[in-house]
Amino acid sequence: VPEDLADKLLLASWGLPKAVLEKYHSLGVVQMFEWQAECLMLGQVLEGRNLVYSAPTSAGKTLVAELLILKRVLETRKKALFILPFVSVAKEKKCYLQ
Repeated sequence: VPEDLADKLLLASWGLPKAVLEKYHSLGVVQMFEWQAECLMLGQVLEGRNLVYSAPTSAGKTLVAELLILKRVLETRKKALFILPFVSVAKEKKCYLQ
């Protein structure tokens, strides 16, 4: 991992509230994969620009989407629409994000 990217792998580096970090930590998520951090640092994606990315099933795509949504909602105080492919996943995320 390049030295300039190592810090960005930690969830705590992204300015998320303590409660959000604690929730992720309770689920065993403390850091991201390198490709996830790279997605978040692309262009102006953190300022609301579009991002299209692809990865295999269970690779961590949802974490990227969650972090982007959480940061934007918390920073702009606007609502977000999170579209998920299955009812079971939607129910899981609803409980998780509340």
